Amino acid sequence: MLDYLDLEADLDETERMARDTAREFVEDRVRPDIGDHWLEGSFPTDRITEMGELGFFGPNLDGYGLPDLSERAYGLLMQELEAGDSGVRSMASVQGSLVMYPIHAYGSDAQKERWLPALGSGERVGCFGLTEPDHGSDPSAMETYAERDGDGYVLNGTKTWITNSPIADVALVWAKDRSDDDTVRGFLVETDAAGVTTNEIDGKLSLRTSITGEIHLDDARVEESAVLPDVEGMKGPLSCLTQARFGIAWGAVGAARDCFETAREYATDREQFGGPIGRFQLQQEKLAEMATQVTLAQLLAYRLTDLKERGDMRPQHVSMAKRNNVRTARDQSRVAREILGGNGITADHPPMRHMANMETVYTYEGTHDIHSLVLGEDLTGIAAFT
Repeated sequence: MLDYLDLEADLDETERMARDTAREFVEDRVRPDIGDHWLEGSFPTDRITEMGELGFFGPNLDGYGLPDLSERAYGLLMQELEAGDSGVRSMASVQGSLVMYPIHAYGSDAQKERWLPALGSGERVGCFGLTEPDHGSDPSAMETYAERDGDGYVLNGTKTWITNSPIADVALVWAKDRSDDDTVRGFLVETDAAGVTTNEIDGKLSLRTSITGEIHLDDARVEESAVLPDVEGMKGPLSCLTQARFGIAWGAVGAARDCFETAREYATDREQFGGPIGRFQLQQEKLAEMATQVTLAQLLAYRLTDLKERGDMRPQHVSMAKRNNVRTARDQSRVAREILGGNGITADHPPMRHMANMETVYTYEGTHDIHSLVLGEDLTGIAAFT
């Protein structure tokens, strides 16, 4: 696998084990049929408990039977899963960073004991409800609301583009508390409760292996015990997104690397005009540039991880890494498809599947343009989006 600057030489034994476990899982359990799942628009749900058994959900969290791995080990896991498919990494990323992380960071002891072991094992699936039909890049304008009702709350509203929602057992829904000056709070809503529906979104041309849906709340009632007690305001959902975007920055490297490896193998095996096409200067220039861009993305992910490990990572750092690395994967997947020629448009080869997936990853959890404006504000002190 491409590691031109030998960055993995610095991995410790546990990090190597995490990388190898995920890589083996992808090779044996994802690659053989992921193309078929992509064409069918389905997720290999029978792999969810396997992923839990291997410690892929919330691996950087501690307690409650969770692995408590390093941030670098977590990043390596996301890298290897996305080398298989963005939908597989998305499932793990949502489960770990957008559902388990906020319960771990902001939940009550009872919430942690109930949900973290079950989510960590894959026995239960979670989803994260923030985006709404009319509020994507500006989630603070959300219209979903909660109102006090005796010893609980009643929730109304709709969330959309929600990964895992049609198969989720619990949804972490962010809503404005009308009983407290529209303060944003997180509610753990069980999806089989009255007034909760989670319709699947069909017809996607990207991220087709990810099960995506809505969360519709029609006078859905939850008890006081369902509210995350230790966070309020937009800090809650935004802190979760920072964790998830960190994983995306790593995951995109995996997709880009997989495209490079596919292109390199094809260029050395495919013969035209009496020899492998990899002997032509045009193809070598493409491979050289691909390797350089993937390596730069790797360097950014590794440095971001160093900052996170020592507590110096800022959300703006994550914006730069997510923005750059997803763009790299998006661009290099196209180059890989070019090298594969006509064969590159089939589901038998991953570059065009990665290319289509990256159109979603480019947009979700902060669009490329919004992350540009986040960086612009940090560099100039002037906010362009308020």
